[in-house]
Amino acid sequence: MRGTRTDARRRRHFRVRKSVHGTQARPRLAVFRSNKHIYAQIIDDDTSRTLASASSGESAIKGKTLTVEAASQVGKLIGARASDVGITKVVFDRGGYKYHGRIQALADGARESGLEF
Repeated sequence: MRGTRTDARRRRHFRVRKSVHGTQARPRLAVFRSNKHIYAQIIDDDTSRTLASASSGESAIKGKTLTVEAASQVGKLIGARASDVGITKVVFDRGGYKYHGRIQALADGARESGLEF
């Protein structure tokens, strides 16, 4: 029996997560893309804590939620919140998604805000 697209993405994500691990010095920038919004979290996997988060559902993000522009704004917002907490370097966890479109726009926006990965 064949799995769904979501099952395939989860398998890819678990495969990527074997090698991508966030630490206190270099936390993980995890991305989740739903049908309506895009979410980003900066996570310390050693203590299992979320250090900063942003999503396209927030009032700070104005405009359409399914666009590349909204994803870029989420990236800039997560970069600003990371710098407020004192984070400058992260490892990027694309969540099993292809690195293009909204995922790439979020990453570029985070880089513009000063995050290094």
